[in-house]
Amino acid sequence: MSQETPQKPQFAHKIEEEFARILDYYGIEWEYEPRTFPLVWDDDGNVTTAFSPDFYLPGQDLYVELTTLRPKLIRHKNRKIRQMAELYPDINVKLFKRDDLRNLMIKFGLDGEAAPIVGTDAQDNDK
Repeated sequence: MSQETPQKPQFAHKIEEEFARILDYYGIEWEYEPRTFPLVWDDDGNVTTAFSPDFYLPGQDLYVELTTLRPKLIRHKNRKIRQMAELYPDINVKLFKRDDLRNLMIKFGLDGEAAPIVGTDAQDNDK
């Protein structure tokens, strides 16, 4: 019997794919968007706001969210992280912001991938 190669996830953003490559290089086990956390419900109990962190690192029991939004546009991500901490205090979530990601890419020799993460051409709106 041949063993199938796991299918590569459909990443929502190129930076997620680069982050996954770094994790793979260092042998860090990861899952892509494995869980969605309800954050806000309407009066009928229907979920109106939810959060699906980009990665889960089982070895560290850590969820990781990546964003390339400009600092002034990060408010909604920060709000979701705060809601997560209130509703799910035992769940660890780390937000990697634009500068964090740029520095990470440069550290690992991915200067070409780091270049679009800075300046006014950086993404104004991500998921």
